[in-house]
Amino acid sequence: MKIILRKNYDQLGKIGDLVDVKNGFARNFLLPRQIAYIATKGNVRSLEEEKHQLAKKEVKELEAAKILGAELETVSITIPVKVGEEDKIFGSVTSQMIADALKEKKYDIDRRKIDLEEPIRALGIYSVNVKLHPEVTTIVKTWVVRE
Repeated sequence: MKIILRKNYDQLGKIGDLVDVKNGFARNFLLPRQIAYIATKGNVRSLEEEKHQLAKKEVKELEAAKILGAELETVSITIPVKVGEEDKIFGSVTSQMIADALKEKKYDIDRRKIDLEEPIRALGIYSVNVKLHPEVTTIVKTWVVRE
């Protein structure tokens, strides 16, 4: 059965690809989940419109991410932590703690977008990467201080 992909699917291809798959896979999996259309002339036209709308949406998201990234470059956050002897932190600073500190400054960033290369386990100043968009990554200055 010939189908047109509506969404990127790792095993088959990218949006808009014309793919030949087995009938059962198309009818039972791809079509109900709206991953693909049956390849007809009308569906080809509707897919072109979807591609056009998706391109507009991606441009808007990229512009918004660039603006937010420029704002986050100027932001620094402070995370107070409990410390023991010789200024050792109990536990570590997590991406959730950084996301909460950013939320207090009115920036709603998902914790999964915060990229900690390794856990923060000492007091000091750190540069934390925040991946806002596949093409936009920014750095937030994070101060880890004793409570």
